[in-house]
Amino acid sequence: MSTTQRTFQIKAGKKLSRKDIVFSLVPGSGEESVYFGSSDGSVYLADFSAEKIEPVALTGDHRHTSYVTGLARTGKGRLVSGSYDRRLIWWDTETGKSIRVVEAAHGKWIRKVKASPDGKIIASVADDMVCRIWDAETATLLSVWKGHEEMTPHHYPSMLFTCEFSPDGAYLATADKVGLIVLWDVASGKMVKTFEAPIMYTWDPNQRRHSIGGVRSLAFSPDGKMLAVGGMGKVGNIDHLEGKARVSLFHLEKGEVLAEIETGDIKGLVQRLAFHPRGEWLLASGGDNKGFAVLIDPQAGKTLLEEKNPPFHVHDFMLNSAANGFIAAGHNQIAICGIEG
Repeated sequence: MSTTQRTFQIKAGKKLSRKDIVFSLVPGSGEESVYFGSSDGSVYLADFSAEKIEPVALTGDHRHTSYVTGLARTGKGRLVSGSYDRRLIWWDTETGKSIRVVEAAHGKWIRKVKASPDGKIIASVADDMVCRIWDAETATLLSVWKGHEEMTPHHYPSMLFTCEFSPDGAYLATADKVGLIVLWDVASGKMVKTFEAPIMYTWDPNQRRHSIGGVRSLAFSPDGKMLAVGGMGKVGNIDHLEGKARVSLFHLEKGEVLAEIETGDIKGLVQRLAFHPRGEWLLASGGDNKGFAVLIDPQAGKTLLEEKNPPFHVHDFMLNSAANGFIAAGHNQIAICGIEG
């Protein structure tokens, strides 16, 4: 049966209620073990296979003083966290303690931290509008990439929300508030090409003189031929996340738009995207005040499922190894969700 003929469901399972907001999520040592970054400035380890889930905060001489918005595993017993406090902290996953810190890794809030597929380098992006490349073992700064404007076309400070490595590690994509996506060659540090998703940026020139939106999530298809870009459609009242959830699909080599996908009743930002390991579907999740999960057929360029579940605003999620479920994290909750179909 083809993907478009299948019926899918999202089933909510075990959950953990929180008083904080969870912004970032990466795998722990087991299938249901996760590290997560919190609005309280801590990084936690939680095991969802335990009968009673009791997250444990990592400790050490270094800690964050603001939202932990980025986490990356290097594959060598190291975890790297980034925060609004502009710090990058390296952690030893064996001891659960911090081992080194870069105090002023960026000039403004750090938005995302990602590890290359081979775990050798770390990419971080921040609202200083630069991407910095670090040695994953030594925390040495290797390169600084500048391809995004510091100001929006309406002369307000812009934001650099996210980055993502291609499956083979050859490329890195970065994306900003006004809908510009830059594709970088990792080996040379040179800009390869740019893509644009301007509809994901809304400017109100009259009532509020303010903007909202931007590209919040990126995902490369498993074969590296497609780039998915997530955000939100045009907004009427920019004081609210009332735009429809939106995903654009680009052909990586040709730079062409393959599909523009907007939801029906689902509203809010697409905060996270992930492809099925064989490219059968694309999962998008995020929220406004509530959450959602949307399954997309990337070949047909249309949604397979639009569901207001998880019920909380999702900031990050992690597919399990079988791709039949995911762990979602966000406003006041972390939950295991199943994908049936």
